[in-house]
Amino acid sequence: MPVPWFLLSLALGRSPMVLPLERLVGPQDATHCSPGLSCHLWDDDILCLPGDIVPALGPVLVPTHLQTELVLRCGKETDCDLCVRVAVHLAVHGHWEEHEDEKKFGGAADPGLEKPRNASLQAQVVLSFQAYPTARCVLLEVQVPAALVQFGQSVGSVVYDCFEAALGSEVQIWSYTQPRYEKKLNLTQQLPALPWLNVSADGDNARLVLNVSEEQHFSLFLYWKQVQGPPKPWWQKNLTGPQIITLNHTDLVPCLCIQVWPLELDSFRTNICPFREDPRAHRNLWRAARLRLLTLQSWRLEALCPLPAEAALCWQAPGGDPCQPLVPPLSWENITVNKVLEFPLLEGHPNLCVQVNSWENLQLQECLWADSLGPLNDDVLLLETRGPQNNRSFCALEPSGCTSLPSRASTMAARLGEYLLQDLQSGQCLQLWNDDLGALWACPMDKYSHKRWALVWLACLLFAAALSLFLLLRKDHAKAAARGRAALLLYSADDSSFERLVGALASALCELPLRVAVDLWSRRELSAQGPVAWFHAQRRQTLQEGGMVVLLFSPGAVALCSEWLQDGMSVPGANCPHDAFRASLSCVLPDFLQGRASGRYVAACFDRLLRPDAVPALFRTVPVFSLPSQLPDFLGALQRPSALRPRRLRESAEQVSRALQPALESYFHPPGTPGQGRGVGPGTGDGT
Repeated sequence: MPVPWFLLSLALGRSPMVLPLERLVGPQDATHCSPGLSCHLWDDDILCLPGDIVPALGPVLVPTHLQTELVLRCGKETDCDLCVRVAVHLAVHGHWEEHEDEKKFGGAADPGLEKPRNASLQAQVVLSFQAYPTARCVLLEVQVPAALVQFGQSVGSVVYDCFEAALGSEVQIWSYTQPRYEKKLNLTQQLPALPWLNVSADGDNARLVLNVSEEQHFSLFLYWKQVQGPPKPWWQKNLTGPQIITLNHTDLVPCLCIQVWPLELDSFRTNICPFREDPRAHRNLWRAARLRLLTLQSWRLEALCPLPAEAALCWQAPGGDPCQPLVPPLSWENITVNKVLEFPLLEGHPNLCVQVNSWENLQLQECLWADSLGPLNDDVLLLETRGPQNNRSFCALEPSGCTSLPSRASTMAARLGEYLLQDLQSGQCLQLWNDDLGALWACPMDKYSHKRWALVWLACLLFAAALSLFLLLRKDHAKAAARGRAALLLYSADDSSFERLVGALASALCELPLRVAVDLWSRRELSAQGPVAWFHAQRRQTLQEGGMVVLLFSPGAVALCSEWLQDGMSVPGANCPHDAFRASLSCVLPDFLQGRASGRYVAACFDRLLRPDAVPALFRTVPVFSLPSQLPDFLGALQRPSALRPRRLRESAEQVSRALQPALESYFHPPGTPGQGRGVGPGTGDGT
């Protein structure tokens, strides 16, 4: 649609009605080239299919540089469209292979072979344009006479007139040949925007100024631009100008764009994307990005905007050492935001984590299987390498590198190398990955860790016989502290998001340490024994060891309790074979009704999900804690009396709170949804 003449002059920053740009007459596209070259434009657009790079068998023409210029395509004197003219500079790359006779005798080869070298060169050059919502590809045929063919030299350029685009739009331009011999050239052309839309700083925030007349009615639309497909809308509102709207700095991301247009028939729309290069916007984008495990092998990087990133698996050993990338044998993989991706895994493991890099900087790292499989294991990762004639070699991944097995090195894996290989042969190791060149195995180390500490204690006793009693007491105390108090966590599986939140809480409690039992980590035993039998066994063991049973209430749990209290004849667990909370009601309720719950049970709920006074009155006879706001009191009720040191309790509460924050944010604010209390939205603009 032609742009009004007055608006064109305003956008180009000229005096009204004065436009010095070159004018093209007629609606047809055209092409012309440098002197000596011949060129032709195909009549119809073509499909944009660049294909793979192929080797050149001789000299070929390739694009080396793109140059753009704004022109006007006019049907009438004041009926013009803004258009992008593109010049493609070409050069000769490659060379003829020297013939065998020339190498041998140092002279000319068969004269019949000289003809191709004196022939002209031809090329099909593709120009690809994308400016949402328009995309097209055109084909230019170029021929260079033999006299201009000089290896490595420029031969001239071919000019295409022209690609029409709207004011304020961003035009992505690519150029390559068919077939393609080199990487695609790329250039971005930003077209001028109308002066009524401006973005400036307002402290840490951004200020959007719409300088229109007081009587002008217009629509403002904020959206997240996508590489392919339509944009993701954020919000839209009809306003009357002028307006000043503040954008909260936490809402700024690189793909946040603004569109404004008058509320008139066939009005022109102005688009700007002002935050593409803003460092704050890039930090916000990565801060809000999330890795989500979908199945054992599939996962997804969720983010508002497209971003360049690559991912690889790494192995996180207990103890705080850096996660070690498994590259090789695996490789870094380019990833696409919000697209389901696959891991080449046979089994999941809590020590397997995902690292996401962008521009060689680590941006995200998450152990996706920890919530469903429990905390980090004391396992060692063995790398199997397969050579010719079925030769196999093994090494153990350690912080210092991969230690060959067997080995005389002084590392722990080297000293236990023979035992680890025996465990592998006897089937005690879990195979995580396998292909023709090798495999990855996770082998348990806990039994060897116990043996190692037993030898250390024995050496200490022999060395200091006089202090044997003191050392034995300290040893018993250390064992009791390391073993931790038992805690049985019961909850209602309302949905998968709540299960992940429960898994995060259980994993954090295991680090205190507490010995946590939860049905989420015992699916196999739960299926084999049945929910009622499994809960009875866990409850009996927990209470016999002086532990605590934690009733974690949610809206679903409150509903189940109310149903059970109203109809005591219903069979708990009949509708959900894996719901240990429903199965537990048959023996939890007698403890509360007969006054045996005090000192053996505590109740808890999550802030903003359920108020403590919403817990049924029968269960409020034991302490009820709201998490994470009452974490210190909650942990104090779970720990042994001898461990109740105020400073240590505060540190533990802070540790659990930090571990819970990502799961709470993911539960209450799923990625891609605007948060509450944002500075932008309907009703937040200040009219001036």
